[in-house]
Amino acid sequence: MSRMVFPNLPVADVERARAFWSALEFTFNEQFSDGKACCLVLNDLCSVMLLQEEYFHSFHGTTPAGTGTEVLICLSADSREEVDELCTRAAAAGATDTAERTGGDDGPMYGGSFRDLDGHVWEVMYMDLAAMG
Repeated sequence: MSRMVFPNLPVADVERARAFWSALEFTFNEQFSDGKACCLVLNDLCSVMLLQEEYFHSFHGTTPAGTGTEVLICLSADSREEVDELCTRAAAAGATDTAERTGGDDGPMYGGSFRDLDGHVWEVMYMDLAAMG
């Protein structure tokens, strides 16, 4: 049985987060979205819940832990060009592109990363599975 995955991330402003991800051409599942949350669809089995900070913390009875990185989320890409394109679009929408690319031009893996508007780190990785064989 395939399991659906719903990582939950706190955000300062749900509408601002929605606008950012919309600028990167992602869609949302409106069934799981309201003023306190929006459901960012990555694929049929994985969606990220972007939750207003107070709402996020109401699930586990804690307060914000600080500004450290709590998780790295990696998105796959179909090509090296798509890695660069998504990181560039993210920067244009207000993210901080690390501008550091890993893997070089000749390896089977190539990646980049950016920090979204709330400081979450998103890696974008192309993997040439045939070359890794």
